Amino acid sequence: MDAGAVVTHSSSRRLRNAQLLVGAGLIALIALAGLGADLLTDYDPLAQIPGANLLRPGGTHWLGTDQLNRDVFSRVLHGIRIDLLIVFTAVPLGAVIGAAIGLLGSVNTVADVLAQRVFDLILAFPALIFAIALTAITGPGAHAVFVVIVAAEVPIFGRQIRTAVLAIREQSYVEAAEVIGAGTWWTLRKHVLPNAVEPLAVQLSLSLSVAVFLDSAMSFIGIGVRPPQPSLGSIIAESIANMDANPAFAVGPLAVVAALTLGFLLIAQGLGRARRIG
Repeated sequence: MDAGAVVTHSSSRRLRNAQLLVGAGLIALIALAGLGADLLTDYDPLAQIPGANLLRPGGTHWLGTDQLNRDVFSRVLHGIRIDLLIVFTAVPLGAVIGAAIGLLGSVNTVADVLAQRVFDLILAFPALIFAIALTAITGPGAHAVFVVIVAAEVPIFGRQIRTAVLAIREQSYVEAAEVIGAGTWWTLRKHVLPNAVEPLAVQLSLSLSVAVFLDSAMSFIGIGVRPPQPSLGSIIAESIANMDANPAFAVGPLAVVAALTLGFLLIAQGLGRARRIG
């Protein structure tokens, strides 16, 4: 390896580490703020404070107050807790279900055909259109956000694990294991799945960033977490008509959504770079 390649490899490694560190730091900081909401603010997110209508940011109310005299900083912190709980449970569940279906399809032709047609049907609709249709049946709420995120992730992970399994099974070491009598499930467990974990980790980070956006978008248009419970999307929606009175009303939750999305994207890019440079 020449000197130029060594320098390039070293630079890529430093960039990867920086991306992972910054991304993980952003997510950890916001998650800790949500978990510690009761310690970081003295205000109940649902409490209406007498005489505190649309106050601008100050020492008492760091992000001001909303049109119903509630502390915006408290609502943002508690909204982080609710939104991250949905995201961190729905995405892994969708990944597990999708991976299980993808594995089953890789060893059973009939199951594979049925799964791929269902995946086509789900992916034919944009996530928000699917969310609106589901909400018309089940009603709005946190449960609708949860189901939509799970359903949106199942085909993504199902197809990714299916593609990875089919590619890895063509490798010589897998063929050798099958020649000496290794069973299909043993081969999948010992050889195929360990080699498919890395791309799934990258996809998991990407899916978490998309889920943050989807959760916020559903609450923004009124079909997600229902008021008066706080969520980042609903706080942004409420702020639109009151930005002239209290600009921080919108800036606070928007900054959190942007930071969460950026954090997950940086982690995904760092993991992807780690795969490329070995």
